[in-house]
Amino acid sequence: MFDHQCTACEKRQLIFPSQVTSMVNTDAGIVVAFTCWCGAEQALVTGKKTVSTSKVALAA
Repeated sequence: MFDHQCTACEKRQLIFPSQVTSMVNTDAGIVVAFTCWCGAEQALVTGKKTVSTSKVALAA
């Protein structure tokens, strides 16, 4: 559960897991798509951005 300010109805409301329609891991973070109580489709980017790391070869 998290709170969100809807861009359609402009209300700040709690969003429950049953309202989440998808979660996608991207380079910008985790994109959580959900439906607001007013019926508007919304999205929220959360989590940390990915950081490129150099590959390290391990000796066996």
